Amino acid sequence: MQTNSLIEFQKIAQDFVIKLFPLSDKATVVGLYGNLGAGKTTFVQTVARSLGVEETVTSPTFVIEKIYDLSSLEPRVSNFDHLIHIDAYRLEKSEELLHLGWQEIVSDSKNLILIEWPERVAEIMPRHINVSLKTIENPDSRQIEIEY
Repeated sequence: MQTNSLIEFQKIAQDFVIKLFPLSDKATVVGLYGNLGAGKTTFVQTVARSLGVEETVTSPTFVIEKIYDLSSLEPRVSNFDHLIHIDAYRLEKSEELLHLGWQEIVSDSKNLILIEWPERVAEIMPRHINVSLKTIENPDSRQIEIEY
């Protein structure tokens, strides 16, 4: 898909959220691929907003992980209990993610995990949805590929 504006980009992210449902045995994991400035954090912000998160969503580059509680939101628009946003850009090894409780969060079927820079932790990434973002033509245009 190609978008030519922020509004079109956000519409694709909103449509993406509508198609997501918890898996029966593990977390739903989404890997966000793309260069700096490709729109990974903007995609997460739109997903979060679509799920009812009202607080400001920023990239967790320095804290690595942010967890948003969806279970207490009213109205409840999702079957997920938590949106977990991870930015693996600063990680040197996949094992560093294990120190953040990776095994626990990835095994909970009520978690929706969006991870920026998943290639940095490829050794421990489970099977996941691939969202590839690429800047094209002008600063507002993006090529988006979603592989389920």
